[in-house]
This record gives sequence, structure tokens and C-alpha cells, in this order.
Amino acid sequence: MPLSNNVIGCINFISVLLSVPVIGAGIWLATGEVNSCVKLLQWPVIILGVLILLVGLAGFIGGFWRITWLLIVYLMAMLVLIVLLGILVGFIYMVTIKGSGHPEPSRAYLEYSLQDFSGYLRRRVQRSYKWDRIRTCLSTTSICPELNQTYTSALDFFNAHLSPIQSGCCKPPTKCGFTFVNPTYWISPIDMNADMDCLQWSNDQNALCYACDSCKAGLLQNLKVDWLKADIFLLLALIGLIIVYIIGCCAFRNAKTEDLFRKYRQGYT
Repeated sequence: MPLSNNVIGCINFISVLLSVPVIGAGIWLATGEVNSCVKLLQWPVIILGVLILLVGLAGFIGGFWRITWLLIVYLMAMLVLIVLLGILVGFIYMVTIKGSGHPEPSRAYLEYSLQDFSGYLRRRVQRSYKWDRIRTCLSTTSICPELNQTYTSALDFFNAHLSPIQSGCCKPPTKCGFTFVNPTYWISPIDMNADMDCLQWSNDQNALCYACDSCKAGLLQNLKVDWLKADIFLLLALIGLIIVYIIGCCAFRNAKTEDLFRKYRQGYT
């Protein structure tokens, strides 16, 4: 077997390995408490990773067993997948570039506003039929109940670095002026008109602030952080695939050139 075909097979096997961080990023997003309630990005990432895996295997087989048509299919399909992965990496970055927390006086945690996030992300949570499903899912998690076990005094709670979803969904907005009883139970608001979310707050442990815009904003901030982490792995996989693809194209061209010279020497041309 010519050396070039071995090289092509080995290079294409690297493509198989590079599918692992893509699939892993999708699985990681699918298993998170917050992301599992939204179910927005994980399946496109997993499907794209599986396609890269299958195409890489096709290239690996075509390289070692000198199946030319399979190598050509591999090169065309992998180019399409690289473009799709590049679009996905750019899309994630563009929709998560906006949004950040706002400090409040005498509070270690940040609070979040829905209007700070990109229009695409806001549309994912503003429609009632979508948010009702997400809210029901969030209310069944341990995101808020675990705060009652961790923080027993107001001082400890106010000095806590809450996650965005906890800050937005598990307590009323600071501007409302509620009095702390425990992390998920507050009384005697000072100004119920300070924000619409003040009216949405409920001490019902299944309701809390899940209907608040601050909860939607906290959810989006959690998504933003997780998506950006996943985007780093996708970007690294993209760079690796581009390098492997370029080397694979060069190796394939050299293999075809070797075949032409070999046929010429054998008198076939």
C-alpha cells in the first residue's frame, strides 16, 4: 500500500478524534440543569459532531483501502461540515456578545435585565408558550431549594455570589425592597411599583420569581456563559478540522500524482 494512502488514512482518523469535543460539548449542554430545560443548542451540536464522526470514518476507510470515490465524498462532505461548524461558532458568539449583570448596593450578587440580551435570545423566552414549559422545568430543579440549605442569615445571603439563574428566579428584585426571611421567602415590600417583577414575586415555592423578566434574564445569562464555554471547544475543533482538511487535500493530491507516475512507468499512459 502506498505511503500516501496510509498518511491520508491517519489524517482522516484525526478528523474522527476531533468530533469528540464537538459531541462532548453538545452532551455537556444537554446534561446541565439550565440547558436541559431550554433544549435549544445541544441537539444541533450533537448532530453536527456525529456527522463529523461519520464523515471522518468514511475518509479513514477510503484512505487505508484506497477507495477513491469515498475519499472524494469525504473531502466534499467535510468541507460542508467545516463551513457549518464555522457558521455555528460565529452564530454562538454573535448571539452571546450582549448581556451582563448589574451590581446592586450592599449585594455581592448581580442582577440582570432582559433588555440587555440579543434579540434572538430574548425571543426564545418571551413567548408565553415557550416560557411556560421552561418555567415548569426550572421549578422542578434544585436550583432554588438548595439556597435555603446554604444560607440561613440575610448577611450571608447578601454576600453570596449567586448564579445568574438563582439571582433572577429565586428571589425578588432588590429594587422592590422586600425583607429577607430566607433565600426563597420575602415579606413587606417597600415599593411594589418599582418594577413589574415586584408584582410577579410569590412566596409559593413552586412559583417564586419564575414568571419574572429577571428570571428570564438570569436564564439567558446562564445560557450565555455555558454557550461561550462550549464555543471555545467548537472553535478549537474547527481550527483542528481546517488544518487536517488542508493536509488531507495535499496528501490526496500527492497520492493521485503518485498513481499517475506509477501508471506512466508501467506503460498504461
